[in-house]
Amino acid sequence: MAPPAAHRSGSNKRAQLGLFAGYVVAGSGALIGAVLLIISLVSPQTFQGLRSMASDLAAPAGQAGAVGRTQGRSFFEAIAGYYDAGSKNAELEREIEIARVRLAEAEALRQENERLKGVLNLASGETEPVAVARLIGSTSASTRRFAYLSAGREDGVANGMPVTSPMGLVGRVLEAGANSSRVLLLTDSESLVPVRRATDDVVAFAEGRADGSLRIRLINLGINPLEEGDIFVTSGAGGMFRPGVAVGMITEITPDGGIAQLLSNPAATDVVIVEPIWQQPILDGIEEVDVGDAVD
Repeated sequence: MAPPAAHRSGSNKRAQLGLFAGYVVAGSGALIGAVLLIISLVSPQTFQGLRSMASDLAAPAGQAGAVGRTQGRSFFEAIAGYYDAGSKNAELEREIEIARVRLAEAEALRQENERLKGVLNLASGETEPVAVARLIGSTSASTRRFAYLSAGREDGVANGMPVTSPMGLVGRVLEAGANSSRVLLLTDSESLVPVRRATDDVVAFAEGRADGSLRIRLINLGINPLEEGDIFVTSGAGGMFRPGVAVGMITEITPDGGIAQLLSNPAATDVVIVEPIWQQPILDGIEEVDVGDAVD
């Protein structure tokens, strides 16, 4: 028995019709496109109005996109400029700090030059210096006040020699080693220096108080003539210290004298002069007598 003839279902018919319609639409679109292409090649001005209309319709969207791009670029440029300005400000601050350091170094160098000039002027005075040296250390925690000098016996330094700076008297050599020496500072409790007021002949003794200051004790007791701001210098009495070297300035008045501030602070003194022990001239204060007058 022969098989029944195959029958197409309704869905297959719809698929065939859809496929046919697709072919028709594609063919029509291709035909219309070809016609429009031929027209645009033969007569370009035919679609000018349509192109203008399409351009006008697309202009707002394009403008909005351009504004968005511009604002976004400006935003990122502002951020980049902020970080760039921040880095430049940090660099300028570093340069300012470096300039401040250089200025401080220049000021320190100027002060060092002034001290060295003072030492040179002191060394070129009437008293021939024994040695020019540096203070290389000092006692800060002890009740005694000593300093250490970078010169010793090999440089001609001996015990008892005065140690001065451009600001005044520092102390005297207590012990002289081969290449270094120990200096008894004026502020030590065992230090005692004959002094006088720089403006007249008010004589006194400058005693160390072991606290960085001096006690000025008047020799002639009575009415205290001292005033704050008076400057005391070495008197030369008893030898050892040549007269006229600055010692201290009165800052407080006491019944028997005053409290003086040391003028030559060892903590701020770098280069010092070691001077020979001063001896008072034998004929100092003796008037010359004419032999003829003495005979008469």
